[in-house]
Amino acid sequence: MVDGINPINPIKPISGAGNVQPTQKSGTDFKKILENAINKVNDTVNNAENLSNDFATGKTSDIHSVIIAAEKADIMLQLTTEVRNKIVEAYREIMRMQI
Repeated sequence: MVDGINPINPIKPISGAGNVQPTQKSGTDFKKILENAINKVNDTVNNAENLSNDFATGKTSDIHSVIIAAEKADIMLQLTTEVRNKIVEAYREIMRMQI
């Protein structure tokens, strides 16, 4: 042993580290937010399809609202797909992490 140097003390485990419990937060959870968003996209797509069918059968002659509804549904589907891709990418990144 070298004079003036203290030996290294062993590392002690943190008390309670193995007993971590998830906490329940008040508010909307991720699952509910995702379900609501997907339901809203589904409603928008169904509305666009109904307007398109109404235009095709002659029930409406307002082509502008049909095109706007179709574009809105298309944009919402693209956004939903990109969000899904980001979630899957984040999940894969977490699974690659070494503990």
